[in-house]
Amino acid sequence: MHQSPPPTPHAPRTVSVTYAGGDERRGPLTMGQANMIRCILRDDPEHINNHDVWAIPAGTAVDAAIDALRILALRHEGLRTTFPHAPGTAPVEQVVAAEGTFTVTVVDHSEFPEEPARYAESVARAARAGRFALDREFPLRISLLTLGGVPVHAALASSHAVTDASALAVLREEFLALLAGEELPSPASFAPLDLAAQEASPTGKQKSEASLQYWERIIRTEPQEMFAEPRAAGADGRARQLTLRSGRGARALAAAAGRIGNPESTVLLAAWCALVAHRSGQDSCVTAVPTSNRFHPTIARSVNTLSQDALLCLDVRVPSFDTLVRKTWGAALNAYRHSQFDSVRLWEMIDRVTGERGSHFARDVVFNDVSVLPATLLSTSPQESRAAEPSLTWGSFQALPTRMLAFTYETAPQLHISLWADPALFTPDEAEGFLTGLVRLLEAAATREVPLDSLTGLTGVWPAVRGPDWTRVNGCWVSPCAVRDALGAAVGGLPVHIATDAEGSGLVAYIARGSDTAPTPTGVHKALMAELPAHGGTGVIAPARYVLVESPPAERDRSDAWHRLQIIEEGTGRSRQVRHEH
Repeated sequence: MHQSPPPTPHAPRTVSVTYAGGDERRGPLTMGQANMIRCILRDDPEHINNHDVWAIPAGTAVDAAIDALRILALRHEGLRTTFPHAPGTAPVEQVVAAEGTFTVTVVDHSEFPEEPARYAESVARAARAGRFALDREFPLRISLLTLGGVPVHAALASSHAVTDASALAVLREEFLALLAGEELPSPASFAPLDLAAQEASPTGKQKSEASLQYWERIIRTEPQEMFAEPRAAGADGRARQLTLRSGRGARALAAAAGRIGNPESTVLLAAWCALVAHRSGQDSCVTAVPTSNRFHPTIARSVNTLSQDALLCLDVRVPSFDTLVRKTWGAALNAYRHSQFDSVRLWEMIDRVTGERGSHFARDVVFNDVSVLPATLLSTSPQESRAAEPSLTWGSFQALPTRMLAFTYETAPQLHISLWADPALFTPDEAEGFLTGLVRLLEAAATREVPLDSLTGLTGVWPAVRGPDWTRVNGCWVSPCAVRDALGAAVGGLPVHIATDAEGSGLVAYIARGSDTAPTPTGVHKALMAELPAHGGTGVIAPARYVLVESPPAERDRSDAWHRLQIIEEGTGRSRQVRHEH
C-alpha cells in the first residue's frame, strides 16, 4: 500500500525577542550550577541538555506566545544568566543581565504529521544537539510549531546549567497561566544568586560537609561498580531506550504500597534496588537517585538547576521484599538529606578515596523518578500498542554515561518507565525481561510477602555469571586475572602474580622487577591507577600490597613460590614503604 510522505513544514523564520528592565547582578555559582557545568563541559550535549514540549491552547496568537516568553525571561534571573569563563577553563561566577535578546524559531505547517505530539518531541530532542555556549547563549532554544499560522506546540531544549526538570515544569505552568490571562504573583523562591549566598553561609557549608562525609563512607566501603562482571568489558557507551507502559504494573504498585504501608515511590525504588542487586549478584545496591532538592518553600519554585545526585546504598541481605521496602524508606531519606554538596570538593574526595582504595567509582546505576512532577505532553499523549500488557517499545540509540539508567515518568494510571541498559550487559530480551520482571515482582508483592531468594523464579531475571577466578575483595567483585593483566600492562610487561592476602585484607601483587628497572610500590600503584578504566566494568581493583622481587620463580602460577622469594621492597603504594635489607 502506498504511503504519502510526511508533510513538509514551511521555511522557518527567526524572531528576535528583546527584554529590558531587570536587575544586573554578579556572584558565585550555586552548588547545583557548578555540578551541572562540570557535566556540561564533559558529557555529550544530547545527554546532558534537557527538552520539553508545551501544548499551546487553541487560538493563541504567535505574538501572545512570544510575549509570554519575554515575561518569563524578565521574571526569572536564571534565564538571564550567563557564565563567563576563559577558553579551557570552567566558570566560577554567574552574571545576570538587565536586558538582552533571545530568539524564537517559528515553524509553520499546512498540516502536521500523523502524530503531532511525537513530531513536536522530535523537534525538541533535536534541539538538544550542540553544547550550549555558557558565556553568551540564552539557556532556552525555542521553536513555536504553528498550523496555518496558529501556535500548537512550543518545543524547546534547555541548558542544564540553568534548568532542571522541575524548573521546566515551573516555566511550563507559568507560560500557560500567562496565555490564559492570569497575573502571576511575585516569585517567592530564591534566584540563583540568593541561593549561592545561602550555600556560602555557615549553615550551608555545614550541610555540604555532612553530605561529603556520607558519600565518603559509601565510596570507601561499598561496591565501586554494580556490574563488575566479564560481560561489562565490551561496552561502547551507547544504549537504546526501552519504554514500559503497564496498567497492571500501576495497579500492582498501588496495591503493594497499600498492603506494606509505604509510599508507592518507596516500593518502586525498593523493587528497582532488589532486582538490580539480584541481577548484578551484589549484597547491596548502590544507585544514584537524582533528587530535585526542592523541599523548602524558598527554593520549591526556583528556576534554577537544583537537582543533584542522592547516593543510595541499600543492603539487600534481608529475608523478604516487605522488609526491604521498610528499610528503603529510611535509607532513601538519609540519601536525600545528603544530596546538596560542593561538587568540586565531592570529586576531589572521590579521587582521593578511590586512589587510597585502588578503584574507580563507576556511578553505573541511576534511577530517576520524575513521576511527581506535573505531567508533560509527552508522558500523557496517546501511544501505540496500548492494548499489549505490558507494552514495551524500543527507541533509538543514545549516549549512555552509565551502565543502567531508568526514568519513571508515571506511576498512575499506568507505570511508565524508560530504561537504557548497556547492551554489553543486557541483550534486548534481557532488557525487556528486566522490566517485565519488575512488574512481576510488584504483582507478587501486591498480595503477599515475597522472599528475596525467590527472585530468579519469580521474575525470570538471572544473576550475573562470574567464573571461578572472581572473588570479593573489600566489598567489590574482582577478577585477579584481570588485575594481573592490568598491572602487567601498567609496569611495562614485567612478570606479575596476584595472590590473596592470608589475612583476607585484599590482594597482594608480586612484581619481578629484574635488574634493569627500579619500580617502587608508589610508582607501581600510580601506574596502575592510571591504567584502570574510568568507567569500571572489568573487575579490577588495586592490590592492598605490592611486593617487589628480583626474578620470578620457576612455578609462576604458585603463590607459595612467589612468597618464598627474597623481597626487595614492599608497601601499599599509598603511604610510607617498608624496605627489606639484603
